[in-house]
Amino acid sequence: MPHTRRPSEPRYGNRPTMKDVAARAGVGLKTVSRVVNGEPGVTPDTELRVQEAIDALGFRRNDSARVLRKGRTATVGLVLEDLSDPFYGPLNRAVEEVARAHGALLINGSSAEDPERERELALALCARRVDGLVVIPAGDDHRYLEPEIRAGVATVFVDRPAGRIDADVVLSDSFGGARDGVAHLIAGGHRRIGFIGDHPRIHTATERLRGYRAAMADAGLPVDDTWVSLGATAPERVSAAARSMLSGPEPVTALFAGNNRVTVTAVRVLAALPHPVALVGFDDFELADLLNPGITVIAQDAAALGRVATDRLFQRLSGADLPPSRIELPTRLIPRGSGELPPFTG
Repeated sequence: MPHTRRPSEPRYGNRPTMKDVAARAGVGLKTVSRVVNGEPGVTPDTELRVQEAIDALGFRRNDSARVLRKGRTATVGLVLEDLSDPFYGPLNRAVEEVARAHGALLINGSSAEDPERERELALALCARRVDGLVVIPAGDDHRYLEPEIRAGVATVFVDRPAGRIDADVVLSDSFGGARDGVAHLIAGGHRRIGFIGDHPRIHTATERLRGYRAAMADAGLPVDDTWVSLGATAPERVSAAARSMLSGPEPVTALFAGNNRVTVTAVRVLAALPHPVALVGFDDFELADLLNPGITVIAQDAAALGRVATDRLFQRLSGADLPPSRIELPTRLIPRGSGELPPFTG
């Protein structure tokens, strides 16, 4: 005997609609809409009946249609510096979680520290009509994004400020963190402290160098030019810089590493020495606490950077008329042993 479709059942193969839910639950369409969107004004019994109808029919809210009616695509773009850098894992995950909570999909890519690649990637994401961008900049000129921002693409920068435009930015306190780390070494008796950092064109590298110099100046200590090295974080370059600082008649007795990749290479160099050398690194990294001694670090909260930046992005997407802001998150000194080693005098 052929099946006769009840009025409350959607046709075979058709996606159930709110009208189907309303018919099955015996309520009005507006009531179903309120339940689906979590709005007030529905009694508990009615809400339960609507929810039972939703479950029975397998109804799913059509977010795509909803956002397109608002002129949005429910996608957000994230431009990272380097996907292989462990610092960006928690940041990426935090951005994705906030985007998901707002019903948006995250699309990400890496600039590989190349300003031109950053520009190509950001504009490609805009061409695919992302609603907003979270950008960790590789370059220092972001005027190319001005037409996109005027067209409504919300944009927030993370870790480093935008270049030559006013835009929201969420940063860690690189200057204060480096100053605290170097002051910690000075308090342990060190007077000759080397600094190895990233490219000088990168905002975080120059801020951490500024913090190093400020701590040395606060203590009345000179800084020899041979104690400072900025450049690529490739192991070969960092190793050569560390070995140079650790040799000669008056070698440094401690190193401050400007990021986690520099720190890891410095650990390898110091492990080959016959005597201990103190080390403090900027950025925590996996297994740092299990080395002997554990590595003292200035830790920044990468996940918080991602969350705060993406929250700001969705504030803008909600229509909030806010002036560009600069939000700076604090860092934290974690002593584990390497930064507490005394100067070697043998």
